[in-house]
Amino acid sequence: MKLQEAIEQGNLEEVKRILAQDPPVIDEKTPEGIPLCLYAAKTGNLALVQYIVEYSRASMNTVDGENRTILHYGAMSGDVELNRYLVEKVGMDITAGDKNLVTPYQIAWENGHQELLAYFGEQVGAAYGDMYHNPIRTGMFPDPSIVRVGEDYYMVNSSFIFFPCIPVSHSRDLVHWEIIGHAITNPEWAGLEELEGGRGYWAPDISYDNGTFYITATYRLNDTGTVYRKQIVVSSDKPEGPYSEPAIIDEDGIDPSIFHEDGRHYMLLNRGARIFELSADCKRQISEARLLYYGHQKRAPEGPHLLKKDGYYYLFLAEGGTGPGHRISVARSRELTGNYEPCPYNPIMRQTDEKAGIQRCGHGKPVCTQNGEWYMVYLCGRMIGNGYSMLGRETALDPVTWTADGWPVVNGLKGPSVLQKKPDLPLWEKQRETGSGIRTMDWVTPRAPEPDGVRMGADGTFRVKGSRYPLARVEARNILLRRQTSFRFTAQAFLRIPQLVQGQEAGLTCYYDENTWVCFFLGRDGDGYFLQVKEHIGTEDICHEKLACKEPEERLAGQTLTLRVDTDYLQREFSFKLSGEETQAARLENVYYLCDEGIRMGKRFTGAMVGMYAYAGERELYAEFDGFTYREPEG
Repeated sequence: MKLQEAIEQGNLEEVKRILAQDPPVIDEKTPEGIPLCLYAAKTGNLALVQYIVEYSRASMNTVDGENRTILHYGAMSGDVELNRYLVEKVGMDITAGDKNLVTPYQIAWENGHQELLAYFGEQVGAAYGDMYHNPIRTGMFPDPSIVRVGEDYYMVNSSFIFFPCIPVSHSRDLVHWEIIGHAITNPEWAGLEELEGGRGYWAPDISYDNGTFYITATYRLNDTGTVYRKQIVVSSDKPEGPYSEPAIIDEDGIDPSIFHEDGRHYMLLNRGARIFELSADCKRQISEARLLYYGHQKRAPEGPHLLKKDGYYYLFLAEGGTGPGHRISVARSRELTGNYEPCPYNPIMRQTDEKAGIQRCGHGKPVCTQNGEWYMVYLCGRMIGNGYSMLGRETALDPVTWTADGWPVVNGLKGPSVLQKKPDLPLWEKQRETGSGIRTMDWVTPRAPEPDGVRMGADGTFRVKGSRYPLARVEARNILLRRQTSFRFTAQAFLRIPQLVQGQEAGLTCYYDENTWVCFFLGRDGDGYFLQVKEHIGTEDICHEKLACKEPEERLAGQTLTLRVDTDYLQREFSFKLSGEETQAARLENVYYLCDEGIRMGKRFTGAMVGMYAYAGERELYAEFDGFTYREPEG
């Protein structure tokens, strides 16, 4: 009898005999690739699992190909005593996530194991419904900065070359967020026209002082001159804006933040943390920059934030670069410009598990709730396939506790959480989404659109003016996009068929930047109207089969063409419906190039998007869309 068979039969004596004769066999896997020590937990046989844990050579840090632990398989069984043993004696984590961020707690919930859910709830201190999942903001929401004013929380994130610039989001429970405005909404103030993808507005910070909200960010230019980086500051008495015209501060560096104290204002910048004083309106630099502290790890110190608490100035830094080595460290000083002492627990946040679903965690800023609880928002990334972060860098949230010797640590130094107890704040319901699953504030364009480039109707319709330039050009305009916020989604654009001249096109696009995108469009050539999928990867175009429209041109005008994309991680399937059944147009198996790591060209740390566009060339074209929908699977 083989070990797997003995486990399935619950034959403990046979398991003992097999392992006594051949100890390494416990490290073998089932035909499905499940390590046998994990497979045993799925049976719910406590005595069997106890023997394997305590007497076999099995390691309790063994995981399967999905990074699931023995407790994931124990949760599948639903047996309370088995799971109690794994949690209380073996020390397994109820909230540990696999590669897809599924936890043992979630498995118990999905399988309706009520007694096990009750036990897990006792151990965690919260029912499953009172937990939240990281990331709290999915899709392109990198470099978060947060501020609380009363019972309201406001967050800003990098927007790069997308317009309007620097989204301002609001929450009352720290978990559910919605965009309420932007720091720059005037196209003349944005200065994005010539900037390449990945440039623009980096790492903003939001602060509040004496009735005024301040947002600062790095304005990153192309690498074509002697000045690459400037800082901007805007202000408003309302968090949603409108904000003032950006004031430019010509101090080199990235990741500015503003610290307010006793009516004075200071800006911090990398490298390390440099500080200088600002004028009363925060629009001018009035002192020379000086270094406070270079960081704990000493590699790529950036994202400085200051917090004053209990007589100390706490200086938070992001370090290690924005890849897998990203982290957060802290130092403190009794004096603002004194010598900063590094925290003995540094880094206070870092992902050390290379197999975990949440990676490259850093660039954080703490916030204290009105109830005295501390939390930190920080950026993270989720990898798929061979290390591709399609959704870009996202925002996560974890609790901060203060040690007896007065140091802040994030999530007990355990790294990023997947499933966490909700803050002790009232449940906050966001504004209801539109029927399309998209709010008006979710839409952006690469660089500012033309004055009549985009029109959004109250009824969910859109009018997009055809750009004179194709998608592969920095000069392309009026590309209307929303963030991709899930690895699986379905998007549909309902195009009212326009009168096209040869070479013009209108349709749907899966977009990263001008260097990498896919489009599915209605076009016209010498033979008439056709549908086509085209991939653009760096300097290469891959044009898929043209599908001719079968109906006569005179019958096409005014009809609604449904263009659809179904996404499953790196796969894209395009289909359309005109008059009749839905027809598949193309299936792409690996759109790796829509990820940060897809190609080496320019600055690539934004995220995949999806939306509508039209290309007019030298002739005028307005594409009317009866609507656009974006749907993600439940759960």
